[in-house]
Amino acid sequence: MPPTASTLHPWFTPRNLLWASVAVALVTIVLKTLAWYVTGSVGLLSDALESFVNLASAIFALAMVTVAQRPADDNHPYGHHKAEYFSSGFEGILIVGVSLGIFWAAGHRLFDPQPLEQVGWGLVLSAVSSGLNGLLAWFMFRSARAYRSIALEADARHLVTDVWTSAGVLVGIAGAALTGWLWLDAVAAIAVAINILKEGVSLVWRSSQGLMDEAAPPAVQARIEATLQQFVQGQAPGVLRFDHVSTRRAGQRQFVDLHLHVPAIWTLGQAADLRGQVERALMAAVPGLRATIELLPTDVEAHFDDPKDVT
Repeated sequence: MPPTASTLHPWFTPRNLLWASVAVALVTIVLKTLAWYVTGSVGLLSDALESFVNLASAIFALAMVTVAQRPADDNHPYGHHKAEYFSSGFEGILIVGVSLGIFWAAGHRLFDPQPLEQVGWGLVLSAVSSGLNGLLAWFMFRSARAYRSIALEADARHLVTDVWTSAGVLVGIAGAALTGWLWLDAVAAIAVAINILKEGVSLVWRSSQGLMDEAAPPAVQARIEATLQQFVQGQAPGVLRFDHVSTRRAGQRQFVDLHLHVPAIWTLGQAADLRGQVERALMAAVPGLRATIELLPTDVEAHFDDPKDVT
């Protein structure tokens, strides 16, 4: 069963985990910079550079999560939830920038290999920092699913990328040390750059789609459709129908707008009672959903340029 906010320990909130991410980033910066210093490996240098991005990303994500948790106000009647997309996009841009820097450094070292020193210590320091990142990422993914936080998910994905980065670097350094092929260090750094470049582009794309009011995921739309069908099937044929159902995402929140058609002979009280039942059922089916339902008589149509009759 997927975790929910109520099943997690109270400490594992997005803000607390992002504070932990800041602390872990500082520790890994020290460890990986020391690993690069003692070995002279360009692969470990690329790994250390990404840790600086981890720090900047965690700080920015913490700021955006704080903004996203602000209540709605007169200027932002739908809340501040989209602030998390800025965090995710910013993190993606930083990742892309670091990958380009790694390409530049590794390209020079590829044609001018340098001997590696104290490889054992470098591998140990890098492995310890990767273990910290991997453990924190696991907790972050659980919390991100429970709180539906794209900012926390983006930071977790970045940490996982960092773990794979370190793994690739370790393989390159070990290969160079065992075979004497010093160019393997640079090749590992280039492979790392390609991997994190892909992750950075993916984060930027997802953030842009969120800012453009992307529809709710197909699984969420299916739950909405199934919930509405339960009400339709609970009445005689033709009594109820739903149309113009549209959804959108905004950070932790998801929204659905729809029309509920009821018989014209129903009293306003009957129609309002049914609307309340539908709203509660939708919010129970999709945690964090906000439903806006317009009541219309069965024989009245609302005209839009692009009608979405789904029920």
